[in-house]
Amino acid sequence: MQVVLRSAVDSDAPAVADVLISSRRTFIPYAPMAQSPSEVRQWVKRTLIPSRGVTVACASEEVVGVLATSEAEGIGWIDQLYVLPGFVGQGIGARLLKHGLASLVRPVRLYTFQANAGARRFYDKHGFKAIEFTDGSTNEERCPDVLLELAAGGENAA
Repeated sequence: MQVVLRSAVDSDAPAVADVLISSRRTFIPYAPMAQSPSEVRQWVKRTLIPSRGVTVACASEEVVGVLATSEAEGIGWIDQLYVLPGFVGQGIGARLLKHGLASLVRPVRLYTFQANAGARRFYDKHGFKAIEFTDGSTNEERCPDVLLELAAGGENAA
């Protein structure tokens, strides 16, 4: 299967929202989404895609993965990294991560839920280390999370 990475465009918004919603429901059922599916769709259309920091992974022109990155105060951030459930385990997430890391300043940080063992294994494999654990009081889902960091000199350092 050939997977192509490209910048997201406005017309990708419905498919990007589908990836986020489906992945959250499948892999993170213990953390109910703070917004309804229609609110997620509007946020993707009005906020996420226009941010211009979104990359999609496409297989046969279908959006099967999403990466959103940003930078703030000298820190690179992985804001979103989701793969459609039927496509997990095929290297798509790793390709998206590598793509993001190629352009982000170090350190690179991201949050994931403490209970998300799959994500934590994935990021650990790519050199991220836990630097802070929280009780979840500051995230929308109110679920304990962990701040992960890839320091300067980490995987694929720029």
